[in-house]
Amino acid sequence: MSSPSRSAYERALGARVAELHPVLRRYFAVIPPGAVGVGEGVFESFGTQRRWLWPVLAIAKRCGVIVPGVHREVPFRVENRTEDGEQTATRTMKFDDGDWSMVDAVSFVPRGSRSEVGGEVPCDSQGGVVDVLGKPSIVEAEFAVDVVNGGLRLRSRRIALRAGGLRLPMPLVLRPVIELSERFDDTLDRQRVELNVDVPLIGRVYEYSGTFTYRIVSEYLRSTRGN
Repeated sequence: MSSPSRSAYERALGARVAELHPVLRRYFAVIPPGAVGVGEGVFESFGTQRRWLWPVLAIAKRCGVIVPGVHREVPFRVENRTEDGEQTATRTMKFDDGDWSMVDAVSFVPRGSRSEVGGEVPCDSQGGVVDVLGKPSIVEAEFAVDVVNGGLRLRSRRIALRAGGLRLPMPLVLRPVIELSERFDDTLDRQRVELNVDVPLIGRVYEYSGTFTYRIVSEYLRSTRGN
């Protein structure tokens, strides 16, 4: 299958993709066939201090979505690919008790269309993206996409849980708000990622932040040299 000319993020942003920092424009672009985007860095903090959530998050951990506990200075590696029109990512964290990987796939939601999560994309939107998380997939989150000071910002507008062939949209009163920020720090010469998850009436329930470097390499060289 031929590679799409624009990624899900580029399609969602339209002309505003030009407002991104040049490094981020490359990061959020289509990965050429036979190549993989490789990021390596450290999460300064990762997780949640709300212990009552840990048993639930232990289930999500097994599906490659999220991990319980509070973790500091966690080395990680991300591998990005464009596959069948989707931007896929595998983020592998190196915890003291072993490696763990988070997997997701991002696709484009056209303006005014009905997303898989349910409901219409607002007509004043340029479109958005849907992120499907886990293996097997257990969470879908639809995001509005914006550019702020050269960085990319995602804010969730719908979330659904998946169970087999069912999709269960979360009601507004229970629905978490997920905000993700990606920007380039010219002083550090590194990309910075920050994610916050807040729940109505409860507040912050999950977060992570970290920095990393990024490059695009040949898939063949990555597999033979391990880089």
